[in-house]
Amino acid sequence: MSTLDDTVRAKRSLAGRIGEKVSGGLVQFVLLVVGALWLVPTVGLLLSSLRSPEEMAASGWWKVFSKPSQLTFDSYSKLLENSDITKSLLNTILITVPATLLVIVIGSLAGYAFAWMKFPGRDWWFLIVVGLLVVPVQLALVPIAKLFGDIGIFGSVLGVVLFHVAFGLPFAVFLLRNFFAEIPRELLEAARLDGAGELRLFVRVVMPLAAPAIASLGIFQFLWVWNDMLVALVFTDAGSQPITVALQTQVRQFGNNVDVLGPGAFISMIIPLAVFFAFQRQFVSGVMAGAVK
Repeated sequence: MSTLDDTVRAKRSLAGRIGEKVSGGLVQFVLLVVGALWLVPTVGLLLSSLRSPEEMAASGWWKVFSKPSQLTFDSYSKLLENSDITKSLLNTILITVPATLLVIVIGSLAGYAFAWMKFPGRDWWFLIVVGLLVVPVQLALVPIAKLFGDIGIFGSVLGVVLFHVAFGLPFAVFLLRNFFAEIPRELLEAARLDGAGELRLFVRVVMPLAAPAIASLGIFQFLWVWNDMLVALVFTDAGSQPITVALQTQVRQFGNNVDVLGPGAFISMIIPLAVFFAFQRQFVSGVMAGAVK
């Protein structure tokens, strides 16, 4: 009887292993197909940006595979000569980088305070911060635009940065506070017994442990600010507009600027992708840590 049971278990184990291999291969195949389909627009935009306007108007980008001689970097040369696009790309960097760093720094400090420091009304203040998550951006555009106009920063890069920081902080505080609260109390108490003050404890102990969560927050904030066009349309002028607005203004003259739109759109898209893939490991670690906790 024991021999028969062992034989049955062996057969089931063999069948289970075969099923796992087949299902695993099928899942990998499906993921590869989905990834390839997701990359098709990016590849198409890249190849279109490497063709002349005449060839783009005459045929689709896939014709490059039959005529590789169509590929040229002339459009990128013209892009660098377009002062509106190059200036808007610089404005995008000047808006995105400070807005991301400020949200990370202020959100980290506030999240640590809400998680481990005691002060009057701490829970009520945290509820107010969480409540700000439901405030839509569109609701605040007009009153904040009027406020920025009164203090003289409307139409400037500073105004756009402050707006993005204000609307990025509630999510940052909520995310990091919940992550910091899961840090073992014994670890913090041991650091305090060793003579570490709150600032040193925050910098030397808490921040290294929160690196995955901070990386996830940084990616979310960077992508949101970089790809934003609504806030930029309202709060910027011709001298401070980011690349999303600059490309939108070029669309109005599409027939004359198709050679600028292609490479400009590709550069606008490839930089966020590069940032995401550069911090992909930290992003996945932060998401998995949040799921486990």
